[in-house]
Amino acid sequence: MTDETFYARTFALVALALLAWLVYLILLPFFAPIAWALFIAFLLHPTHRWLARRLGNRPGGSASLLTVATFVMLIGPLTGLGAAFAAQVAELLRQAQNYAADHRPTDLSQLATVPIIGPAIAWLQEATGFSLAQLQAYAVQGARAILGSLAALGKSAFVGALGTVIGFLMMMFILFFAIRDGQAMFADLRALVPMSRGERGRLFDHLASVMRAMVYGTGVTAIVQGILVGIGFAVVGLPSPIVFGVLAALAALVPLIGTPVVWVPAVIVLAVQGRYGAAIFLAIWGGATSTVDNFLRPILVSGRAQVGALTVFIGVLGGVSAFGAIGIFLGPLVLALVIAVVRFVLEQRRTA
Repeated sequence: MTDETFYARTFALVALALLAWLVYLILLPFFAPIAWALFIAFLLHPTHRWLARRLGNRPGGSASLLTVATFVMLIGPLTGLGAAFAAQVAELLRQAQNYAADHRPTDLSQLATVPIIGPAIAWLQEATGFSLAQLQAYAVQGARAILGSLAALGKSAFVGALGTVIGFLMMMFILFFAIRDGQAMFADLRALVPMSRGERGRLFDHLASVMRAMVYGTGVTAIVQGILVGIGFAVVGLPSPIVFGVLAALAALVPLIGTPVVWVPAVIVLAVQGRYGAAIFLAIWGGATSTVDNFLRPILVSGRAQVGALTVFIGVLGGVSAFGAIGIFLGPLVLALVIAVVRFVLEQRRTA
């Protein structure tokens, strides 16, 4: 390699790294709107192709209709859900405060006669040295903090995933171009991959399969489970079914945790209250809800690549920490894509 070639390549790499860093700084403030827009555009791409053909090969018209439809479908239901969520959290907070005021530690001492709960409280007091009054104070303080945070979240739920109203509007603006020009931009990026046309096609088909399996197999299943938990809470007359339905949907996104973390405590509360029929019903309903993914997920991801439970577990927790709300999908997706690429490369080497 001549000195001239070496310096030319070094200059190109430094220039490329500098440009990449500058692009990163420019796009960083708009990461959430861009990520949401690309994510929604990917989901809408099959519909866009079909609609564009029906409109006489007019991708701009299809992108306009889908952008407007997305705005209507998001702003209406999410605004209503956010308002109902905030109202029910506020009501739940009020009930918790009233309960704490009406039930003193002397009243709570009756819990010592309740099977399982009584011995558990006695063991906790003996092991930690905390009195029943201290336990109640900590529980009430923790409940107030959690419910207060949920109330603040619910007030801006319809744009909370995007940050601000400006972020939401920016997302809708980017979404139009992502839908209209996304295929062309993706084709240009795909052409940069140093593989043959056939290998590139197989790789990106596999990655698309992984992405759709992640969205439909995990996201849709979690939403269905959250709705079922909310219905179960409403049937037995528990307060704030929307709040607990949303919490159950979020818990369902995390393997090894799932919806039992929401409905099992409710069953215990109903049993303590002496509502044994409601407790049995909710236990059966919750158990059935927790098994929904065993048959719904295979249907939704049929013919698509599977995403492992460990990948989803680490991806959800790490993704939310790194990227915020979009990390619920982006975290597992990034890990799944990395694993898919590694497996694809290994498979290509074995067959070479």
